[in-house]
Amino acid sequence: MPTPTPSRIDLAAHLARVHQRAPLVQNITNLVAMNSMANVLLAIGASPAMVHAREEAAEFTAIADALTLNIGTLSPHWVEAMDEAAEAARLTGKPWVLDPVAVGATAYRRTTGARLLERLPTVVRGNASEIIALEAGGSGGRGVDSSDPAEAAEQAATRLARRVGCVVAVTGEVDLVTDGRRLARVRGGHPLMPKVTTLGCALTGVVAAFLVGAEDPFEATVAALACYGAAGQQAGQGARGPGSFAVAFLDALHTLEGDALDALPPLELHDAT
Repeated sequence: MPTPTPSRIDLAAHLARVHQRAPLVQNITNLVAMNSMANVLLAIGASPAMVHAREEAAEFTAIADALTLNIGTLSPHWVEAMDEAAEAARLTGKPWVLDPVAVGATAYRRTTGARLLERLPTVVRGNASEIIALEAGGSGGRGVDSSDPAEAAEQAATRLARRVGCVVAVTGEVDLVTDGRRLARVRGGHPLMPKVTTLGCALTGVVAAFLVGAEDPFEATVAALACYGAAGQQAGQGARGPGSFAVAFLDALHTLEGDALDALPPLELHDAT
């Protein structure tokens, strides 16, 4: 029986679960993102681990609570480690998130993205160009920056979610989240967020942290994006530029509470078409 679209999602309860569990999130991410991703995960209340050597990646996945894979700076050994870690997550029932950075830019990225999809991620998180390219198995997007609004990827995201049996999150000015049956639009954030490198990559880790112990990956993903947007909205109030925003954003994540979540525009929740 299809899961009914929830009338609301208790964002504060999802955030509280992260704080209570302090999940250990293993990240095989790109070289640019490691430091900021670790800081963001610490600020939200999770415990980051950057473990990417093939010789230990899969073994560590069995220890971790969740896994993220980011194809931003690929190399053959890292791709092998990603594949083995993803398989370990699948076999042990650990949630894992795929971040298909610039997946349409080269044949190597397209092949890697398709290979990792076969390991059945719990969530795929990317910008519109990346989701469109990943779903089509072809080219799309010149790099990490999206050339399409999130809304343009709605149908591709829905098809991808249904084909893989996962949640797909398309991030942009308005985020979209779907599991193929339900769809949410999440508003929040701040225009300075795209001006700080790897904040999108770091969001992938936050999604993984919210998945740990969650009964519904769709709701957990929506909550992760909403909390991230609330922190961005709060940080932007006093920021003078990207530098001060980056510092304020970590502080906002660390101190995030219900009043900031209440200040978000209402979530839009409905059935996917």
